[in-house]
Amino acid sequence: MILSSTLCFAELFFGSVTASIAVFSLQNDRQQRVFQDSLCVFRGYMGFVGFCLLMNSCVLQAIYRYIVIVYPTRLSWQSARVQLIAISVTCLYCFVTMLPWFLTGNITYSIDDQVCLVSLQLSVPVIYNMFMTFVFPISIIMLIYKKLVYHVQQISIRATSNQTVFQARRNFTIVSRIIIIVIILLVLGIPYMIFNFMSFFTKPSRYHLRITVLLLDVFQPLTMMVIFLSNQPVMDIIKKWKCSMVNTIQPT
Repeated sequence: MILSSTLCFAELFFGSVTASIAVFSLQNDRQQRVFQDSLCVFRGYMGFVGFCLLMNSCVLQAIYRYIVIVYPTRLSWQSARVQLIAISVTCLYCFVTMLPWFLTGNITYSIDDQVCLVSLQLSVPVIYNMFMTFVFPISIIMLIYKKLVYHVQQISIRATSNQTVFQARRNFTIVSRIIIIVIILLVLGIPYMIFNFMSFFTKPSRYHLRITVLLLDVFQPLTMMVIFLSNQPVMDIIKKWKCSMVNTIQPT
């Protein structure tokens, strides 16, 4: 429940930041001005932090399901205290790993794109961000998924209780949903990754950052819907809240 809520919050946070970046860009376009406000660089920094939180929240979910399936008797590892510690460490990790580019001025204002992000070119910040936000989290999730496939197969062969097999497959299904979320995020990040690789050899197209932010904002509702629908505990809370709101409204 805690990790499910964290994943939903991370998506809402990242969606809010990208929407804020898009609104700032549109305001400058509408007023036909070149203007960098005091929060422009900070918004760019929070955008990287938000995506890092989103990807690593998926990692936490996958690790938790791995522990539940492989080490079901280690209840202390599944406790709320351990989950809160893991969430706190993840948040600290994301804020700290992206902080150098905020402090050293690598997040700059692009006049053509009207956004503040790390300029795409063959540089340490670009390669660093690509590995920290894409490669590492995805590698961890895929490794866990591979191990779980093997483990669930072994349980199906050796288990004497149908309940054990059912629980293992149920948790494996949740991990599969996490994989679907990651695939959606990867698809949304493909334009940015393409521009990243292009920047290693040539100058990207004029409005590359604007295109990236626009695609993220357009498909953000789809990502949000998939994440919420994939987290049954969160959906149960939303349903209970809606029922309570309906019950409190009395006809006059």
